[in-house]
Amino acid sequence: MPEDSVKQVLINNRLIGIVGLEKAIALAKATIAGKSDAEISDFLIHAVSDQNYIPAAVRDAYAKAFLRAYHIEQNIPVAPEPAEGLRIYVLGLGCARCSQLEEDIRNLLSEMQIAADLRHISDIKEIARFGIMGAPALVINDKVVSVGVVPPKSQLRQWLIEAFTN
Repeated sequence: MPEDSVKQVLINNRLIGIVGLEKAIALAKATIAGKSDAEISDFLIHAVSDQNYIPAAVRDAYAKAFLRAYHIEQNIPVAPEPAEGLRIYVLGLGCARCSQLEEDIRNLLSEMQIAADLRHISDIKEIARFGIMGAPALVINDKVVSVGVVPPKSQLRQWLIEAFTN
């Protein structure tokens, strides 16, 4: 893992890229495993603060997000992320069709000027959580709407409109 890798975490319903978080999590696993959640989150905040600006007003939100990422990395069960608005997941291991579906969705969101939490999930454990057996798959607001195909843009647009207005 490169030292300057960027990991995205959800903070106050926004995806924020954090430089060095993966390295900080690995270091925390090796050096402070078994400590309290407060100690772990403080460690993570300090470990990444030299490479990232962390506003004082939302430091607690960053700490919670970092701790959540740490728990996920440790395979510790976590509650679903609280998120408002449109949540869209493209599920697939990274094939060309998966990438095409993600690009189509991203372009439509931009064209329609809709803000959404769009993620491409390639972790097999996370994909299995949705119970799908084909790729690519599209999940909008926790509802699987497509499996095994890249739907036409007209259909994608319709699903986005329906999800956005509900």
